[in-house]
Amino acid sequence: MSAGDITVSNQDVENEFYRSTERFQVITCWVGVVLDLVWFISDYFIIPTYWIPFLIFRASVSGITALILLTKKFHKLNIYMTLFVLVLGISVQNAYMWSVMDLEHLQKHAFAYMVLFIGVGMLVYWDFIYSVILLVITVISNIVFYKLNSALSVDQFVISGGLLVFTVALFSTFLIRTRYRLTLNEIRSRLELAKSKEVIEEERNIVVEQKKEITDSINYAKRIQRAFIPTEGDFNKHFTDSFVLFQPKDIVSGDFYWVRKKDDFIYYATGDCTGHGVPGGFMTMLGLSFLEEIIDTRNAIDPAEVLGLLRDKIINTLKQGASTEENKDGMDIVLCCLNTKTNEMHYAAANNSFYVVRNNEISDMKADKQPCGFFHDPKPFTTHKFQLEKGDCVYTYTDGYADQFGGPKGKKFRYKQFEEILLNNHSKPFPQQKDVLSKAFFDWKGNVEQTDDVLVIGIKIS
Repeated sequence: MSAGDITVSNQDVENEFYRSTERFQVITCWVGVVLDLVWFISDYFIIPTYWIPFLIFRASVSGITALILLTKKFHKLNIYMTLFVLVLGISVQNAYMWSVMDLEHLQKHAFAYMVLFIGVGMLVYWDFIYSVILLVITVISNIVFYKLNSALSVDQFVISGGLLVFTVALFSTFLIRTRYRLTLNEIRSRLELAKSKEVIEEERNIVVEQKKEITDSINYAKRIQRAFIPTEGDFNKHFTDSFVLFQPKDIVSGDFYWVRKKDDFIYYATGDCTGHGVPGGFMTMLGLSFLEEIIDTRNAIDPAEVLGLLRDKIINTLKQGASTEENKDGMDIVLCCLNTKTNEMHYAAANNSFYVVRNNEISDMKADKQPCGFFHDPKPFTTHKFQLEKGDCVYTYTDGYADQFGGPKGKKFRYKQFEEILLNNHSKPFPQQKDVLSKAFFDWKGNVEQTDDVLVIGIKIS
């Protein structure tokens, strides 16, 4: 049956869409009004100097929205326009609040700003044009208030939260668009199926299109993430011989790597964030952004100090605490610092050891037994120092390779086999080593689903 034979009109679909989503959107709107007001308590204790203007701003936004909700019988604004007024007001309100904050408070408030857009992306249904207008006005209001009030430099303002918030807002824009279209399509499908069984084939095509839209959105998230993660070519520019074996489980990865040259030192990190897929991807973006900030804007050069600062930022940004109900998101990570003049290696590691191969012997470089994130008994990270020699091979990795199930008995690959492959092939050219590792992994995996993200990095000291 062709689409022209379907008798459900667009008006019927829109009416059903409004009827089925209005109650939830009204509740969402009222919750937003109340929460925006309640948060002034936090303003009072955290930034007492500005709590009165913050309260006035919050009261204005919530008051206007509440008035629109209470008088909806006398105007033509639907609930989606009302929600737009609320979200836009809170976004402009946050832009003003940012403009009067110092660097420390701005960094802490960045997560709250991100939560606004994440919540909107998850809960709100509206036309794509509303998201575009919201994004444009958010950027403009931040620029205007920054010019009027902020004492921070542009670099501080952008690096300490502005870029990350903009990225999340942009991602949420496309997420809202996808959810809005998917919801309309779902309602149309439900009404059409109620009228005729002959539309089943037509609905199959709609499902395929819906899946494509979801995949396209996740692929868009992948492009954002890969813009943060260096390419293998960029990584290899820093070393004479090296390789990166990067095999995400899903489209978006929870593993990441990072490299930066500063003076005579090359810093590089191998990280494994909590989870994989989109949740892990959000954590990798936090980790990469924080590493860039710590190395570029601070004088921290000691790997343990860098991991300590990274842990503090993760805990503060995610508002983690000792309560069992608090999230325990974080990462296992090894951060190496190679002196290019002396070949002395300094490293600090959180739950993530690595190997050094020298003279046909493999050494396991131990890590601190704690994550980079919330931990019930945190201790300062330890910087280890050792002298590398020409021809030494250093292999950093995450646990995805050794934890892969497969083989004749469906068991884990395990680290013993992993060590044997590295030891037996370390003298080969590094591109060939990468091929050997990749082939061994996929031969072991066979038809079994990939267990986790996989990341193995090798460098040779010249």
